[in-house]
Amino acid sequence: MDASRSVPEPLRQIPNALTILRFLAIPLFVVLLVREQDGPSWAAGIVFGLAGVTDQLDGWLARRWHVESDFGKVADPLADRLMIDVCVVLLVVYDRLPWVALVILLRDLLLVGGYKLVVPRGYEFEVSRLGKIATWGLYASLALVLVTARDTWWPLALFWVSLALAVLAAAQYVAKAMREVRR
Repeated sequence: MDASRSVPEPLRQIPNALTILRFLAIPLFVVLLVREQDGPSWAAGIVFGLAGVTDQLDGWLARRWHVESDFGKVADPLADRLMIDVCVVLLVVYDRLPWVALVILLRDLLLVGGYKLVVPRGYEFEVSRLGKIATWGLYASLALVLVTARDTWWPLALFWVSLALAVLAAAQYVAKAMREVRR
Protein backbone atom coordinates (compact mmCIF):
# COMPACT_ATOMS: atom_id res chain seq x y z
CA MET A 1 0.00 0.00 0.00
CA ASP A 2 1.26 3.48 -0.89
CA ALA A 3 2.22 5.25 2.36
CA SER A 4 0.99 8.61 1.06
CA ARG A 5 -2.51 7.15 0.61
CA SER A 6 -2.59 5.99 4.23
CA VAL A 7 -2.15 9.57 5.44
CA PRO A 8 -5.41 11.55 5.45
CA GLU A 9 -5.49 14.42 2.96
CA PRO A 10 -5.52 17.25 5.54
CA LEU A 11 -2.40 15.81 7.24
CA ARG A 12 -0.61 15.52 3.90
CA GLN A 13 -0.63 19.32 3.74
CA ILE A 14 1.25 19.76 7.04
CA PRO A 15 4.79 19.75 5.57
CA ASN A 16 3.98 22.52 3.09
CA ALA A 17 2.00 24.42 5.73
CA LEU A 18 5.06 24.37 8.02
CA THR A 19 7.17 25.77 5.18
CA ILE A 20 4.64 28.56 4.62
CA LEU A 21 4.69 29.28 8.36
CA ARG A 22 8.46 29.76 8.13
CA PHE A 23 7.96 32.39 5.43
CA LEU A 24 5.34 34.10 7.59
CA ALA A 25 7.61 33.99 10.65
CA ILE A 26 10.25 36.17 8.96
CA PRO A 27 8.48 39.52 9.51
CA LEU A 28 7.65 38.55 13.11
CA PHE A 29 11.28 37.63 13.68
CA VAL A 30 12.42 40.99 12.26
CA VAL A 31 10.06 42.97 14.52
CA LEU A 32 11.16 41.04 17.61
CA LEU A 33 14.86 41.46 16.86
CA VAL A 34 14.56 45.15 16.01
CA ARG A 35 12.89 45.75 19.39
CA GLU A 36 15.86 44.27 21.24
CA GLN A 37 18.71 45.02 18.86
CA ASP A 38 21.32 45.83 21.50
CA GLY A 39 21.23 42.69 23.57
CA PRO A 40 19.99 39.17 23.82
CA SER A 41 16.56 38.68 22.30
CA TRP A 42 14.89 35.61 23.66
CA ALA A 43 11.69 36.29 21.72
CA ALA A 44 13.53 36.56 18.38
CA GLY A 45 15.70 33.58 19.33
CA ILE A 46 12.65 31.44 20.07
CA VAL A 47 10.94 32.36 16.78
CA PHE A 48 14.17 31.67 14.92
CA GLY A 49 14.69 28.38 16.77
CA LEU A 50 11.12 27.29 16.03
CA ALA A 51 11.75 28.04 12.36
CA GLY A 52 14.72 25.67 12.54
CA VAL A 53 12.58 23.00 14.19
CA THR A 54 9.86 23.33 11.55
CA ASP A 55 12.53 22.93 8.88
CA GLN A 56 13.41 19.55 10.32
CA LEU A 57 9.82 18.57 10.98
CA ASP A 58 8.42 19.39 7.54
CA GLY A 59 11.11 17.44 5.72
CA TRP A 60 10.83 14.48 8.07
CA LEU A 61 7.04 14.34 7.71
CA ALA A 62 7.16 14.71 3.92
CA ARG A 63 9.66 11.84 3.61
CA ARG A 64 7.96 9.64 6.18
CA TRP A 65 4.52 10.11 4.66
CA HIS A 66 5.86 10.07 1.07
CA VAL A 67 4.22 13.40 0.32
CA GLU A 68 7.21 15.26 -1.09
CA SER A 69 6.09 17.93 -3.51
CA ASP A 70 7.67 20.13 -6.16
CA PHE A 71 6.55 23.11 -4.07
CA GLY A 72 8.28 21.76 -0.99
CA LYS A 73 11.49 20.96 -2.86
CA VAL A 74 11.80 24.63 -3.83
CA ALA A 75 10.02 26.48 -1.03
CA ASP A 76 11.57 24.60 1.91
CA PRO A 77 15.21 25.52 1.19
CA LEU A 78 14.14 29.01 0.07
CA ALA A 79 12.36 29.64 3.39
CA ASP A 80 15.50 28.51 5.22
CA ARG A 81 17.77 30.69 3.13
CA LEU A 82 15.57 33.76 3.64
CA MET A 83 15.21 33.26 7.40
CA ILE A 84 18.94 32.68 7.87
CA ASP A 85 19.95 35.51 5.54
CA VAL A 86 17.62 38.02 7.22
CA CYS A 87 19.01 36.99 10.60
CA VAL A 88 22.63 37.37 9.46
CA VAL A 89 22.00 40.77 7.89
CA LEU A 90 20.32 42.09 11.04
CA LEU A 91 23.03 40.69 13.29
CA VAL A 92 25.68 42.37 11.13
CA VAL A 93 23.75 45.67 11.18
CA TYR A 94 23.49 45.46 14.98
CA ASP A 95 27.19 44.58 15.25
CA ARG A 96 26.51 41.13 16.69
CA LEU A 97 28.30 39.44 13.75
CA PRO A 98 31.23 40.81 11.72
CA TRP A 99 30.47 42.01 8.20
CA VAL A 100 32.33 39.06 6.65
CA ALA A 101 29.40 36.88 7.78
CA LEU A 102 27.55 38.35 4.79
CA VAL A 103 29.37 35.77 2.66
CA ILE A 104 26.31 33.62 3.40
CA LEU A 105 24.32 36.00 1.16
CA LEU A 106 26.73 35.47 -1.72
CA ARG A 107 26.50 31.72 -1.24
CA ASP A 108 22.70 31.82 -1.27
CA LEU A 109 22.53 34.14 -4.28
CA LEU A 110 24.83 31.76 -6.13
CA LEU A 111 22.64 28.78 -5.25
CA VAL A 112 19.33 30.48 -6.09
CA GLY A 113 20.68 31.95 -9.34
CA GLY A 114 22.37 28.70 -10.26
CA TYR A 115 19.21 26.77 -9.51
CA LYS A 116 17.26 28.92 -11.97
CA LEU A 117 19.90 28.24 -14.63
CA VAL A 118 20.36 24.49 -14.27
CA VAL A 119 16.90 23.15 -13.39
CA PRO A 120 15.45 24.00 -16.83
CA ARG A 121 18.38 22.02 -18.28
CA GLY A 122 17.38 18.85 -16.45
CA TYR A 123 19.22 19.16 -13.14
CA GLU A 124 17.33 17.77 -10.16
CA PHE A 125 18.31 19.55 -6.98
CA GLU A 126 18.41 17.54 -3.78
CA VAL A 127 19.67 18.85 -0.48
CA SER A 128 22.79 16.93 0.54
CA ARG A 129 23.53 15.60 4.00
CA LEU A 130 26.29 18.21 4.32
CA GLY A 131 23.82 20.92 3.31
CA LYS A 132 21.38 19.74 5.97
CA ILE A 133 24.09 19.65 8.64
CA ALA A 134 25.21 23.15 7.66
CA THR A 135 21.63 24.46 7.84
CA TRP A 136 21.10 22.83 11.26
CA GLY A 137 24.35 24.38 12.44
CA LEU A 138 23.43 27.81 11.11
CA TYR A 139 20.01 27.70 12.77
CA ALA A 140 21.49 26.54 16.08
CA SER A 141 24.42 28.95 16.10
CA LEU A 142 22.38 31.98 15.08
CA ALA A 143 19.69 31.17 17.65
CA LEU A 144 22.45 31.03 20.26
CA VAL A 145 23.92 34.33 19.07
CA LEU A 146 20.45 35.84 19.41
CA VAL A 147 19.99 34.75 23.03
CA THR A 148 23.50 35.36 24.37
CA ALA A 149 25.36 38.54 25.23
CA ARG A 150 27.23 40.39 22.50
CA ASP A 151 30.63 38.84 21.70
CA THR A 152 29.96 35.55 23.48
CA TRP A 153 32.60 33.48 21.70
CA TRP A 154 31.16 29.97 21.56
CA PRO A 155 28.00 30.68 19.47
CA LEU A 156 30.23 32.65 17.10
CA ALA A 157 32.64 29.69 16.83
CA LEU A 158 29.71 27.40 16.01
CA PHE A 159 28.51 29.93 13.42
CA TRP A 160 31.91 30.00 11.66
CA VAL A 161 32.09 26.20 11.54
CA SER A 162 28.54 26.05 10.17
CA LEU A 163 29.26 28.76 7.63
CA ALA A 164 32.33 26.86 6.41
CA LEU A 165 30.18 23.73 6.02
CA ALA A 166 27.56 25.75 4.13
CA VAL A 167 30.19 27.07 1.71
CA LEU A 168 31.56 23.56 1.24
CA ALA A 169 28.05 22.23 0.58
CA ALA A 170 27.54 25.01 -2.01
CA ALA A 171 30.76 23.97 -3.74
CA GLN A 172 29.49 20.39 -3.85
CA TYR A 173 26.15 21.52 -5.34
CA VAL A 174 27.96 23.53 -8.02
CA ALA A 175 30.28 20.64 -8.88
CA LYS A 176 27.35 18.20 -9.10
CA ALA A 177 25.34 20.59 -11.28
CA MET A 178 28.30 21.11 -13.62
CA ARG A 179 28.75 17.33 -14.00
CA GLU A 180 25.06 16.61 -14.56
CA VAL A 181 24.24 19.53 -16.84
CA ARG A 182 27.21 18.82 -19.15
CA ARG A 183 25.92 15.33 -19.92
